[in-house]
Amino acid sequence: MSLPPAKAPQRLSLRSYLMLGILLPVALFILVDTVVLYRQALAAVNTAYDRTLLASAKSIGEHITATGEAETAQLSATVPYSALEVFEADNRSRMIYRISSTSGALIDGFDDLPAWRGKLPQLGPYAALVDFYDDTYRGDAVRVAVLLQPVAMQRARAMAVVQVAETLELRHTLARQILRDTLWRQLALVTVIALVVFGVVQRATRPVRRLSELLRDRQADDLTPLPLHDAPVDLLPLMDATNTTMSRLNHLLDNQKRFVRDTAHQLRTPLAVLKVQVQSALRGDVEATQALTEISHTVERATLLANQMLSLAKVSQLAHDNARSPIDWATVLRDVALDLSPLIAERELDFDIETLPAVIETHDWMLRELSRNLLHNAIRYSPRGGKLHIRLLRDAQFAALVISDSGPGISPELQARLFQPFSAGEARSGSGLGLAICREITRALGGQIELTNRVVHGHIQGLDATARLPLCAINPPTSKDAALQLN
Repeated sequence: MSLPPAKAPQRLSLRSYLMLGILLPVALFILVDTVVLYRQALAAVNTAYDRTLLASAKSIGEHITATGEAETAQLSATVPYSALEVFEADNRSRMIYRISSTSGALIDGFDDLPAWRGKLPQLGPYAALVDFYDDTYRGDAVRVAVLLQPVAMQRARAMAVVQVAETLELRHTLARQILRDTLWRQLALVTVIALVVFGVVQRATRPVRRLSELLRDRQADDLTPLPLHDAPVDLLPLMDATNTTMSRLNHLLDNQKRFVRDTAHQLRTPLAVLKVQVQSALRGDVEATQALTEISHTVERATLLANQMLSLAKVSQLAHDNARSPIDWATVLRDVALDLSPLIAERELDFDIETLPAVIETHDWMLRELSRNLLHNAIRYSPRGGKLHIRLLRDAQFAALVISDSGPGISPELQARLFQPFSAGEARSGSGLGLAICREITRALGGQIELTNRVVHGHIQGLDATARLPLCAINPPTSKDAALQLN
């Protein structure tokens, strides 16, 4: 039992990515800010209530009196109503107080309030002898303010300890209210930021959506450039690259259409001739040997045409392929000359070759096809026993293959159209694609090709075919580089 294919992970849209990229940091910051604000507000509330506790303790301390001598002074207190009045505004909190001597003896107040056992802070926020601490009273959490109140009468000197405690219901209620208010304000802030960010992102991504719709609604064969006059600046590189890609696709499509059209047109003739020859042979109009010879020639011509049509299509394909490698043209040229040596020997040509190392960044097939076509044409048009000279020269930037034959040369009319497809030098020889393939190869490699008649004393002595290609950066220098000039 085969498992169902795993679902591809869902990708975020540009809008979602921008929204998350902006709102997540903002939400995290607001969360941290909310905690900080809540703690600061709570600290401010506690400070305010602590001051109220201290005010009550001071009010109680001002009404403590002492009687007797210094060592045996007796403390007494009369707690005024005003000292407890501040806590009557809210019945959710209770106030407990205790007045005692430094030894812990109760003077007034609630005897079950635990006595103070702490130490005064060395650098407290108040000038008085004050301390604040948290404790429990009858199971409830309380906040306690302690005031050490000096009591000085006419003869008596003593120190009283005033403790004022408050239950925390009011503080907790106020803290929750502060937290709710803070959260509501922060939630409103997040909402406003989210709405603003959503509107800005929607507006910023509108050109991208419009471009997507424009490309989606196009016909399959519509490769016209995208309009750039009203495009945002940020989208110009993308749209320009899209136009460049569509231009390349349009060029490839045109080449494909032309290839199919030319192939159908050019193959139709040899196939029609072949059909007539076969019918003639079947009727017995010609001898079998003659019929087979004519059929063989027609098949060879059709085969050559099909192979060169495929080669021309392959050049267009490799022209857009960046997977190239450094190749020594001299080695390729000598291998091609060795492959064609039977043809050279058959025509008894006076052949010589002279090469220098020349490394080209290219495909091996393209370099071999260029060299083979040029050399094969030179062999074909050289007279029997003529001269055929091959030179591979170079300077600091370019390498040039010069093939000099001793043929009849070319006329100005033929030279103007010789590089066009299906323009053969002779009507019954070749397919007319060899030089077209050579031109496409040199163009794809950033080079040039030209055919010039070699004239001596006013007479054409042959044809020079010159192909120039840029050198690769790793070419080793030679002693002849400075002397050679490729014009």
